[in-house]
Amino acid sequence: MQNTVRTSTSFKGKGLHSGKPATVTVSPAPCYHGISFKRTDVEVGDKIIPARWDAVVEAELCTRLANKTGLEVSTVEHLMAALAGCGIHNALITIDGPEVPILDGSSAHFVRGILTGGIQRQSAPAVAYEVLKEVRVQDGDSYATIVPANRLLIDFEINFRDQAIGRQKKTISLTNGAFARELCDSRTFCRQADVSAMQAKGLALGGQAGENAVVFDGDSVLSPGGLRYPDEPVRHKMLDALGDLALAGAPLLGHYTGVCAGHALTNRLLRKLFTTPDAVRMIRCDRDVTARLPGYGLNQSEVPAVA
Repeated sequence: MQNTVRTSTSFKGKGLHSGKPATVTVSPAPCYHGISFKRTDVEVGDKIIPARWDAVVEAELCTRLANKTGLEVSTVEHLMAALAGCGIHNALITIDGPEVPILDGSSAHFVRGILTGGIQRQSAPAVAYEVLKEVRVQDGDSYATIVPANRLLIDFEINFRDQAIGRQKKTISLTNGAFARELCDSRTFCRQADVSAMQAKGLALGGQAGENAVVFDGDSVLSPGGLRYPDEPVRHKMLDALGDLALAGAPLLGHYTGVCAGHALTNRLLRKLFTTPDAVRMIRCDRDVTARLPGYGLNQSEVPAVA
């Protein structure tokens, strides 16, 4: 069955890049509505922005969506990952600013809020996109692929010169509530050398080490409290990947691999997947397939305490 949120749940905070405060409210939506954003701070024009791969526009260090009139909302990936990881198929997200709050830099607070408000089963069967053949995109040494599988699996590998990060690799099957249990509290991260450069470009204006990002410098973790996991960086990259893959518009049944991939490359992968003949098809999910979708079997007691 399809799922929506049982009650409206709000989150308040500053945007990581803009530094502007915003309130986001996740509200129930009818069957087959999908996920969409509504800018409540805009008085005229089309205020609805669809959360889909073909609405993604170019942005640095985040995923940004825009509707046909150019109205935008940015840094949607952590909230989209939370919705996907909780098995939410339909929701209307109202926001009174241009950027989703960063909160603690992970999806944990979104997940906890969604589960506290409750999940409502709907009358229509869930639908999913079944990957039928391999699709690959590459940019230098970075690449992303997706191949057929009977559930969503994510492989990710990163490689940084900073010794505190180094090379990390992880594989996870997004079944039985695994996202909430293993990935949702992994925070965004950056290198100290990059912080000043980002702020000079007008980015990361709302970022604060220890509050909403992990900052690395060589072999040191500068953020108070250190890491939540030894491999927290690659876990966060997997969180980002799930959020970007959620822009397919329905759960994906496929095996995604990202090697040093970012938001732009994952979106390129979706664009190629949906424009390659016979690479993907939409299916109605029977009970067996539904049991393999992200969010099925999620138990609130398994969500990390940091949320």
